[in-house]
Amino acid sequence: MSTSTPVPTLTLNDGRDIPQLGFGVFLVDPAETERIVTDALEAGYRHIDTAAIYGNEEGVGRALAASGIPRDELFITTKLWNADQGTATAHAAIDTSLEKLGLDHVDLYLIHWPTPQKDLYLRSWLALEEIKAQGKSTSIGVSNFQIEHLEKVIAGSDTVPAVNQIELHPAFAQRDVTAFARANGIAIEAWGPLGQGKYPLLELPEVGAAATAHGKSAAQVVIRWHLQTGNIVFPKSSTKARIAENFDVLDFELSAAEMATIDSLDAGRRVGGHPDEVN
Repeated sequence: MSTSTPVPTLTLNDGRDIPQLGFGVFLVDPAETERIVTDALEAGYRHIDTAAIYGNEEGVGRALAASGIPRDELFITTKLWNADQGTATAHAAIDTSLEKLGLDHVDLYLIHWPTPQKDLYLRSWLALEEIKAQGKSTSIGVSNFQIEHLEKVIAGSDTVPAVNQIELHPAFAQRDVTAFARANGIAIEAWGPLGQGKYPLLELPEVGAAATAHGKSAAQVVIRWHLQTGNIVFPKSSTKARIAENFDVLDFELSAAEMATIDSLDAGRRVGGHPDEVN
């Protein structure tokens, strides 16, 4: 199932365009990844977000190779894992990821977590600048960075991260981090956009009312909220019908009142790890 409406794009601070709606493969079984990513590509997704630690880069690569989709129509992200932070290890890690993906470059390479106890994230960021200069990643960014981590890499390098991928859903809007990022030209990517099922987001009446009004599911409404907020968003599913449903969010628009109502759900409710504690 595809849609005739094109996926909106955002222009990153390095001038590159990124599809705002992507497909995430966090916790996707490596043995099932090729099938699931194939389903996503058939549904219309062209932006795939993986990571070294997910253990499924090979499956992503097989699906991309089998799809026949031209490389310049795809946007592929992977991430530097915590144990590989540092200069030489970061260079080795991107080479390993590219080999597994079967690609000569990714479109976006991210530092997965700041891991502040190691305090290697600035050194790793400088390595990512080199990786970009070598053409192994078109754009570079970070993930799970707090304001202090962003300030350190901006001050200590020549490159402002193109994106910061953070936990973000209606009950955890991270307004301070997102405001800082947007003020500095850093695009926000939302992981766990539906709250990972760890609170009853999709049963909330505020979401349900908008779903009823538009003839959409609660999940579609939340994905649409992300898009209209300006986030890059990665819904994930292992079910073909749900994968297609999550993509079918481009033919309606939430009203300003509906957006404000969902905005009001922010409760500071983190459901994943805290960036200061993941090391």
